[in-house]
Amino acid sequence: MPDRADHVRRRDISPRRPLRRRPTEQSLFSCIYGLVLASALVAALDATGDQADPGPDALWVVLTALAAGAAHGYAHVIALRASADGRAASSRLRLVLAEWPLVAATLPTVAMLLAAVAGWWSEAAAVDTALLFNTAALFCWGAWAARVSGYAWPSACRAGAMDMLIGLLIIIADTLID
Repeated sequence: MPDRADHVRRRDISPRRPLRRRPTEQSLFSCIYGLVLASALVAALDATGDQADPGPDALWVVLTALAAGAAHGYAHVIALRASADGRAASSRLRLVLAEWPLVAATLPTVAMLLAAVAGWWSEAAAVDTALLFNTAALFCWGAWAARVSGYAWPSACRAGAMDMLIGLLIIIADTLID
């Protein structure tokens, strides 16, 4: 008889209650990936000694997010073909289009860069604000994903802190490299 402990409840998981909107694993993954991608791009594109030009930087963030989303979706299509699953071609298109949260997660960063284009603030301020916003958003997404999975608040905050650590590492790398 297999050793099963279905009757034992973990202490760090609270009982599930119905949620209005439970995000899919794919959308959570895509949002977190998009935030990390936007942070890394905005940090890399931030020109220290060069002439600031946030317009092309914003365009690069959007184009890279679109390319990454398309590549992820297409990788799912290739995996589907390799598994010899006989799903219809329309489901393959849905796999590619399902990556929209990755692109959407980069839009706040793009908006901050476009605000710098409009002259509302400098590119350096836009980059710093985008990095801080994305780091805070990583915490929120990580904590929310843990809460949706049934974790109690302390465990959810630890999960969010681990996601936030990625953003902090990008900020530290940006500071050291500049």
